[in-house]
Amino acid sequence: MIRVVGTAGHVDHGKSTLVQALTGMNPDRLREEQERQMTIDLGFAWMDLPDGTSVGWVDVPGHRDFIENMLAGVTGVDAAVLVVAADEGVMPQTREHLAILDLLQVERLLVVLTKIDLVEEEGWVALVDAEVRKLLSGTRYGEAPLVAVSSVRGDGLDELVQSLANLLRDAPARPDLGRPRLAVDRAFTMQGFGTVVTGTLADGKLDGGEAVVLLPSGQAARVRGLQTHRKKVETAYPGSRVAANLTGIEVTDIDRGDVVCHPGTYAPTALLDVQIRVLADAAADLRHQQSVKLHIGAAERMATFRLLDRERVARGESGTAQLVLERPVVAARGDRFILRRPTPGATLAGGVVLDPAPARRHRRRDQAAAARLQTLEQGSTIEVLAEEASRRVLSSSSELARAVGVPEEEGRRAVEELVARHRLVSVGEGASALWMDVDRFESMSSQWQNAVGVYHSIHPLRHGLPREELRSRQGIEAVAFAAILSEMVRRGLLLEVGARLSLPGHQPLPSPQDHERLGRVLDAFAAAPASPPSVSDCREELGAELFAFAVESGFLTQVSDEVVFRTQDYREYVDQISQRVGQGPTTVAQVRDLLGSSRKYVLALLEHLDRTGVTVREGDIRRLAKPARNEAAD
Repeated sequence: MIRVVGTAGHVDHGKSTLVQALTGMNPDRLREEQERQMTIDLGFAWMDLPDGTSVGWVDVPGHRDFIENMLAGVTGVDAAVLVVAADEGVMPQTREHLAILDLLQVERLLVVLTKIDLVEEEGWVALVDAEVRKLLSGTRYGEAPLVAVSSVRGDGLDELVQSLANLLRDAPARPDLGRPRLAVDRAFTMQGFGTVVTGTLADGKLDGGEAVVLLPSGQAARVRGLQTHRKKVETAYPGSRVAANLTGIEVTDIDRGDVVCHPGTYAPTALLDVQIRVLADAAADLRHQQSVKLHIGAAERMATFRLLDRERVARGESGTAQLVLERPVVAARGDRFILRRPTPGATLAGGVVLDPAPARRHRRRDQAAAARLQTLEQGSTIEVLAEEASRRVLSSSSELARAVGVPEEEGRRAVEELVARHRLVSVGEGASALWMDVDRFESMSSQWQNAVGVYHSIHPLRHGLPREELRSRQGIEAVAFAAILSEMVRRGLLLEVGARLSLPGHQPLPSPQDHERLGRVLDAFAAAPASPPSVSDCREELGAELFAFAVESGFLTQVSDEVVFRTQDYREYVDQISQRVGQGPTTVAQVRDLLGSSRKYVLALLEHLDRTGVTVREGDIRRLAKPARNEAAD
């Protein structure tokens, strides 16, 4: 089992020294950090606990000037260690870091009083202990374990290790949603390997050799190799610290906060629907249209904070809002984030992503949007999944589960419950079935039936509305259109007649006068089958509707804009041409002589056969598209 633990606490309270005492590794990798003895950027180390749990440490800076670097590292940890120097006690960044952990809903916290070797006054450590307990009492960490240590002498380190093991023992495994994403917190070039990125893997496993994409830029790459705690692995699992060696991309193309993922699984977004909570002691309320700095994953973006139904969210209050980002990020439902005031820098609020891809920027006082956000904020998995399905045309149960951020099995159970409640309808059957919101399906069915009915009223002699005409009107992607249409046909709502759609019971019914006119035209075709009347002649005699009926019903076969044959003659000519061309390359003149026709009709017929795949033109001759079968070889 691999766990990730982050440090937190005021500057110079001994975070890095503690990590080094526990792991034997100095997390301060930068020369400036080592010279100043102050963490500036994220540091990393690892160790094994007595129970075999492997712990990756993310050591964060404590100085207020580098708190944004701290935010890039603390998101997504399994537990945090809040470090308080026993000789100083609670300080400003102690409070801010604790507030950040609470806003991010880091579930597990261990408090470590460091530097007890510097405390000489009797009872002082107990006073600091009491001060820390008072600080924790108003948060989710009121019962957090506390250990006093000296990283220099080693006092309390064994107890600390055991407390950490106890804290992590019951932590649930990170969910595998089948769509891994690695939020890049560091990118560098390693000699002999090339580009390497590091981060904490979430939402799925990542395999060596896989094709990946870097978002939001969209650049393609491939995973050349993977390491966890400097050990080569073939597969990295969610919740682990990962170093990925990427090919096909330069380190200069990568920014902190970029995400490495499988192609097609995530999309960058510049809009986020969110639920937020403003700190009770925040520097100010959050106002509509306020500029804020968003920290999500390892990314940092400027954003505009927009409210639907009020002008501000006061200190200590919660609410729903929309964030409009200056540059896109990659996010998923359930992601935690922090909002800070840009200048002077201060943490204002934190929250959770309700929808990482809202369809549009919400209008003020939009009641429907407000109701939807309330469902996303307070609804059960079933209600949220139903809301997600209502926004989509078609989805599989696994796609819906990923969209709402739950394991696939939980998503499947929610789909089954929604079907039982008649809120989702199956499109297709068996393992390939997709799901659709019932209201959307019924509305779409009504629209399509109405469109076909209108076509019948305008064109009573035609078999139905061309399938492709309906699809283009609806603006639905071809695969989804075909699936929905098949379901409507299966239910008897529409009928397919060749490439046309009709209502059940519809039959083109020419009048006696229509039959009489059609008979006269067919007699003209019979009198001169190889030089028949033209399309224009037919339309003039029959009219556009009756001519279309004659073609759709199989009396006539149109081969070009101006050439049409009686269908029985057309079939005979195709057989004759196929036999002749099957004997060897054939010219237009040879076909003309064969049929006793003119070049005008023969060219139109041959070009039609080329288009339909019967013949192939090579210069001035034709060959069969497929060689004739050799009966003697059977």
